[in-house]
Amino acid sequence: MERNAPIGIFDSGVGGISVLAECIRQLPGEDFIYFGDTLNAPYGTKTTGEILRLCENVADILTEKGVKAIVIACNTATAAAAEALRENTARYPFPVIGMEPALKLAKNEVGEDKKVLVLATPSTIASEKYARLLSRFGENTVSLPCPGLMEFVERLEFDSPALHT
Repeated sequence: MERNAPIGIFDSGVGGISVLAECIRQLPGEDFIYFGDTLNAPYGTKTTGEILRLCENVADILTEKGVKAIVIACNTATAAAAEALRENTARYPFPVIGMEPALKLAKNEVGEDKKVLVLATPSTIASEKYARLLSRFGENTVSLPCPGLMEFVERLEFDSPALHT
């Protein structure tokens, strides 16, 4: 793998651009390729199998571009696909870095006795990864699956049903 190869970052839309911006800030000497899969968005209401297939397709595209690592800038995609991508080292012979709801950080920030509200896609809330996080750091946590949340975040649709349900 070429040392000067770019790092691939992907999300189901454009929300991951904030992750890209932070990567650029922290790694100013690196090159990046960003892939926003707006054609197939939102991922959050799809099955785990569908999300995995979409993530494999994006990872294949980024692999063809010669990336040296992939950052999955999406909680839903991370929960559904990060482990499978990491295990397939023949196909993806580089680090695969994922995002996850920041339950540990939230608990540290607000303290053990305060409640934390997690708004996430239905797929993220239903995932095994989220269940493991919740069992470790989720005391006093309220988890709220929000279909339509991604559309609101991506497009700032203030009339989104996600805001009224």
